[in-house]
Amino acid sequence: MTSCHIAEEPIKKVAIFGGTHGNELTGVFLVKHWLKNGAEIQRTGLEVKPFITNPRAVKKCTRYIDCDLNRIFDLENLGKKMSEDLPYEVRRAQEINHLFGPKNSEDSYDIIFDLHNTTSNMGCTLVLEDSRNNFLIQMFHYIKTSLAPLPCYVYLIEHPSLKYATTRSIAKYPVGIEVGPQPQGVLRADILDQMRKMIKHALDFIHHFNEGKEFPSCAIEVYKIMEKVDYPRNENGEIAAIIHPNLQDQDWKPLHPGDPVFLTLDGKTIPLGGDCTVHPVFVNEAAYYEKKEAFAKTTKLTLHADSIRCSLH
Repeated sequence: MTSCHIAEEPIKKVAIFGGTHGNELTGVFLVKHWLKNGAEIQRTGLEVKPFITNPRAVKKCTRYIDCDLNRIFDLENLGKKMSEDLPYEVRRAQEINHLFGPKNSEDSYDIIFDLHNTTSNMGCTLVLEDSRNNFLIQMFHYIKTSLAPLPCYVYLIEHPSLKYATTRSIAKYPVGIEVGPQPQGVLRADILDQMRKMIKHALDFIHHFNEGKEFPSCAIEVYKIMEKVDYPRNENGEIAAIIHPNLQDQDWKPLHPGDPVFLTLDGKTIPLGGDCTVHPVFVNEAAYYEKKEAFAKTTKLTLHADSIRCSLH
């Protein structure tokens, strides 16, 4: 081969997290199944550990108990002195960091897949945290190609202020998986099947990589977060307009300046401002009402990855 390729270390330790949000049931259901019978997620020479991340929230079928587990894996929270006064999720984050981390260390797990559902019409979505990560771009390219013709979108959350400290961020390669639409506290067979396939293809990619297969340079289309948009509100801070029917369920589709975005109860349409076309995601996500996010604006771009192969071969 004349192409320049990047040699990467073999992947040894993989975790699959379900129940980071206790009411997103596909990951909970799959992880509980794999804890009983993990044959389908085992690959030769690979340690794959399924794990329920927020068992108390899962038991109550609620997103979280005290605070959002998927926002607190920053070094400040992970370094707090352990005490009963800490919010449950902060204590749990420290336990998870101890089991699968420590974050930013040589000992941390190689890959963590964190399984989520969204109430938005986002289909199969892979969440990428770093646009320069050759290995993950190659993995996502493999998953997208394997799922075709079923669409699979890549959401890039790399941003100076909007990127958040995810549960999976303790791994060297963090992978977020979002599949929707599915209501909170509900299981849909089609959504479960799609998530299961995404995990299968991801594990197959790791297996091929460890076996010495070279992956040639590739490119993928991604949607990079630009900003989060709140609902219009009245003087009391209450929601004053809802997602316009033309925008509902139109995740990933182009949204142009002047297109309807919100609708007030007296029938007034509020259009998209600005001068650029965006691609909305997490449109009308149930879990984001408390976060004051009606949708996120993204811009579409292409990421390139160099050829990679495992350094052992």
